[in-house]
Amino acid sequence: MQIADFSPPDTPAARGALALAREYQSPALTAHAIRSWLWAEAFARVDGIAGIDHELLYVAAILHDIGTVPEFDNHRLSYEHAGGHVAGAVTAGAGWPTQRRLRAGEVIVRHNQESVDPAVDAEGYLLEVATALDISGSRPDALPAGFVREVLAAHPRGDLAAEFGACVVDQAARKPDTAARRLVDGGLLDKLAAHPFEHR
Repeated sequence: MQIADFSPPDTPAARGALALAREYQSPALTAHAIRSWLWAEAFARVDGIAGIDHELLYVAAILHDIGTVPEFDNHRLSYEHAGGHVAGAVTAGAGWPTQRRLRAGEVIVRHNQESVDPAVDAEGYLLEVATALDISGSRPDALPAGFVREVLAAHPRGDLAAEFGACVVDQAARKPDTAARRLVDGGLLDKLAAHPFEHR
């Protein structure tokens, strides 16, 4: 398995999502989004999940944390719900039908759940396990070691641990009834600091 096995969709929605991420997110947060997409595609192979909507998965992965940036932060909604609305706007502009736009938002919201049933939402499951790997260090040995090294070299973590930790702590303080509070209370900062990919 290698990065070349996975090609970003060459579609208006996919290009728009990446352009928006690069314009508004930091390089570390955008690299996290790209790694999350690559991990998700790799987990689809490792876990034997077929029939996924690759374009939807890509758009959701690229935009899943965009609700943390000031321009898209919502004073009331969780950052994953805010990001889901951004994905809805991007995909509406690309001509997606309503139900598919809503699915992109569902996948983004579900990435912050503690677990997602792949039989219920394959793309939601893949984004959840991918982001759990990149943020919390879950299943660090599930993917081929050479592939992991290649992804980390192409899309380095940079200041992700400090930057993302600060974002989620801020979200949890301002919106204590959202998933950000659960993440912080669950030891997010310690998980980021001890992440095995931080020490490679």
